[in-house]
Amino acid sequence: MSFFQDMIAVLKKRKLVFIESCKKSEDVYTFVFEKEIDLTWKAGQHGLFSITHQKVKNPTKPFTISSAPNENVVKITMKIKDNPSDFKKAMLELKQGMTMGMSGPLGSFNADNDRPAVLIAGGIGITPFRSIIKQIESAENPNTKPIHLLYMDSEKSFIFKEELDASKASINTAYLDSRDNLQQEIDKLSNLYQNNAQYLIAGPKSMADSIADYLLKSNISKKNIKKDAFYGY
Repeated sequence: MSFFQDMIAVLKKRKLVFIESCKKSEDVYTFVFEKEIDLTWKAGQHGLFSITHQKVKNPTKPFTISSAPNENVVKITMKIKDNPSDFKKAMLELKQGMTMGMSGPLGSFNADNDRPAVLIAGGIGITPFRSIIKQIESAENPNTKPIHLLYMDSEKSFIFKEELDASKASINTAYLDSRDNLQQEIDKLSNLYQNNAQYLIAGPKSMADSIADYLLKSNISKKNIKKDAFYGY
């Protein structure tokens, strides 16, 4: 999506009705909202979500939409640890029927269907890939090119693992718990596909930046690398 399309999307403001929250691991929650009839997005995109039920400092934050459009709900997934920010405290206080503001969707973090894809997730960075994989599952003309998911989580919580393991999409998934193991898998796939594949990286900013640099040093062209960096808030 172009810069101008993103700017137009930001001007479209909505109020999403809260349905429920689900605890996915010790410190990860998914929040589920009703999907308005005219709201759609490309798997992997994000929105700007705003707290509206109380006053908080910096009430608007970007979050990837972790659901696919065909699921007919809007889901956002985030880490909420001890002593959370005012924003995340307000998220935990949402009750059924309350509303949250949303602008968007925004961004171009999505996979092309015409070439192999290497999806690299670090921790909570799995959220855009959940959406992408769910979208692939529902496609009438599924992607026939190889898709690899490298999912690194040093805490070994691997949220969405049950969904990923049960997925009907033809995804080759590797669950990894160290950067060394991740780099070994990246080496295998970058040597196999070189610049014939697309490389999508999602995770904490430091991780996304370092993996992108690693790919560049492995002679992967910048045009074949996409990053979706996550911040802690």
